[in-house]
Amino acid sequence: MKPDSFKDKIVPVSTILLVIVAVWYVAAVLMNTPFQRDMDKRANVERSQVEFIGATLAQPKPILPAPHQVIVNVYENTFLRSVTSNRSLVYHAWVTLSSTAVGFLFGSLLGILIAVGIVHVKVLERSLMPWIIASQTVPILAIAPMVIVVLGAINITGLLPKALISTYLSFFPVAVGMVKGLRSPEIMHLDLMRTYNASATQTFFKLRVPASVPFLFASMKVAVAASLVGAIVGELPTGAVAGIGAKLLAGSYYSQTIDIWAALVAGSVLAALLVSIVTIVGRLVDKAMGGKPA
Repeated sequence: MKPDSFKDKIVPVSTILLVIVAVWYVAAVLMNTPFQRDMDKRANVERSQVEFIGATLAQPKPILPAPHQVIVNVYENTFLRSVTSNRSLVYHAWVTLSSTAVGFLFGSLLGILIAVGIVHVKVLERSLMPWIIASQTVPILAIAPMVIVVLGAINITGLLPKALISTYLSFFPVAVGMVKGLRSPEIMHLDLMRTYNASATQTFFKLRVPASVPFLFASMKVAVAASLVGAIVGELPTGAVAGIGAKLLAGSYYSQTIDIWAALVAGSVLAALLVSIVTIVGRLVDKAMGGKPA
């Protein structure tokens, strides 16, 4: 990466990050001020303006935690806890990651199979595609409890129900992206394959599949993030004791807002890592197929 290119990417991102942090601090002071003023009044404590602002940013259960409180919580529960501890964010992230990975795998396979069927069977496009689109209009918060209850009634609990919810969210972007990719070859290239007397199978594997790879991995980056959301949502109605969703629930029960925000940060970092992994795999596959580096 050239120095100018590096500078062009770092400076805008850093600027936006600093603005977000500044706005966050201001919002934390404003939102925590009424409670802090009430506590000081009850304790008959007088503070200077600077001391009062510092107190609003140091509350144990603030309405809106300050950025430094969240960072300290993330650091302590990531690096200073055993990975087997129930308070470790690594432990909770791993539990959520397991169902995310299974759901993403199932969703990707299902999306690819649906896309292949839609491209090759016109009846499926007319009959199946509208239902696939309609399925995404139903809120996941309405579907998750039903999935958990139905599967729980037949003694299916644990990872599988959460993975199915992740599958539900992740198959759609893969299916849509793969359909677009399989149909991306130009008519001239399809005519050339017919000129070579290539069979439908040869056309599919030698033309359509290579052309669909960029579309597939672009949609998989969306799908893996959606799969993570599905896994977290799937943990909410189960009353799970482990996972990022369980961490959010526990924080809401005991008004531990700092823990809630720390869990959100952990989920965001996990999502970024998953998307980065998919991006790297996509580049390796593209390179192996003879694509030019970006």
